[in-house]
This record gives sequence, C-alpha cells and structure tokens, in this order.
Amino acid sequence: MMNLFDLTGKVAIVTGGNGGIGLAIARGLAQAGAKIVLIARNAAKLQEAGRILTQEAGAVPLTLTADVANPDQVAAAAVDVRKSLGRIDILVNNAGMSIRKPPQALTLQEWHTVLDVNLTGAFLMAQAVYPALKQAGGGKIINIGSMTSLFGAGYAVPYTASKGGIVQLSRSLAAAWAPDNIQVNAILPGWVETELTDAARAQVSGLYERVLARIPAGRWAKPRDMTGTAIWLASAASDYVTGTAIPVDGGFSSSI
Repeated sequence: MMNLFDLTGKVAIVTGGNGGIGLAIARGLAQAGAKIVLIARNAAKLQEAGRILTQEAGAVPLTLTADVANPDQVAAAAVDVRKSLGRIDILVNNAGMSIRKPPQALTLQEWHTVLDVNLTGAFLMAQAVYPALKQAGGGKIINIGSMTSLFGAGYAVPYTASKGGIVQLSRSLAAAWAPDNIQVNAILPGWVETELTDAARAQVSGLYERVLARIPAGRWAKPRDMTGTAIWLASAASDYVTGTAIPVDGGFSSSI
C-alpha cells in the first residue's frame, strides 16, 4: 500500500525557512523524505538553519539568500532550484514580518514593506514555481496565514491585512490552477512561540496572558505544532483538498 504521506523524491521550497515555523516545517518535510530548499534574507541564520536541518533530519538543504519581495531575486531563486535539483513539487510560503504601530502612525512605506513581504512575496513565489509544478504533473502550495487572517489586531494593521489576503490568494490560486493538479491551501497558525511573537509580547502589554486564557489547549503553540498539517498538505494524502484555510490554534478560534 502506498504511504500517502511519503515525500521521497519531492523537492520542497520553504521561504523564511531559517527559523521558527519555517524551519520546523522544513524539518518535518525532510523527515518525510523531501529534498529541502531554504530561502531567506538573513544569510547567517540561513547557514545555521542548514546545519540544524542536516544534523537533526539527516538532510542537507539547498540554501538560497533572497528577498521574496524582490521579483528578480525570486525568479533567480526558482531557476537555481531547478538547475540544482531538477524539479519543484512543493512551495511553503512562510516568509513574513510585522510592524506594530497604531494605524494612524503608520507611514505608507511601512504599509508597503509588510504587504510586499507577506502577501506580494507569496504571490511572486507561487508565480515563479508554477511552470515547474505544472511540468511535474502537479504540486502543492502551502501559504502560512495567521489567526489574524480571521481576527483583527489594532496594533498590527498591515500584518492582519496581509494575512487576510493570504486566505483569498490561496482560494483564488486553487481555483486557477486546479486544472494543472496544483493544490493550494493555507495554514492559519494560532499564537506560536517565535521571534515574531516574542517581539509582540514585549510591545503589547498583557498579550501573553490574554491569549493563554482563551486557548482551550492551555498553552501557546510551538513551531513543531504546525508540522503535521504541513506534511499532510504537501503529500498525496491531501490531493482532494484545495482552497482551504486550516486553523492550527489549540482551539483559540472555537472559544470565546
């Protein structure tokens, strides 16, 4: 019987894969058999992530330094992956950032900076890998949204707008590329202990306690809590699942 979760022979790109959720997902995909490509801006962190992945998952990843908001760098990265590994089967759009300010204090440049990385970057990456996915006979795109895809946050307006856009981008790409056997879905992480949320907790008084009180699971997530859903969405087990946005939030969105 075929192992529906086996990714042997598949090539998976993970943007923002040098830490947090991205690195955790990359580790899981590698353990499921995929060859991993990590794309990120911080070269030093990227090198360290490559070392961790090699040591913990027994997989030596291809590491590429690129800014997902830069169309030329995105296009070059896609070419490099195909030259080095011959194909692309899976894209995890995880790269993201936030600027926390009251909306009236945001500059237009700050707005664009967040939207360009979080939303436009996901579109550019998807567009860049589409020819390879089609040539392979199909593929998987997993966009990392957020529970702020569903809920607002007055202190992070560009971030929430971008993550709301991720859900609609996923649905629309799913509809457009279904004839090519490409499934596109979003994962909506709840509150996860990462560098990004460490900064949020430092800047927003009482955030950790308020969030914790609403999580039925009784804890904030760890990056590894996103891994199982990512493996499922990257594998043949989810071939009839597309255009969805799946909360992985310990029950946060189901409680009041």
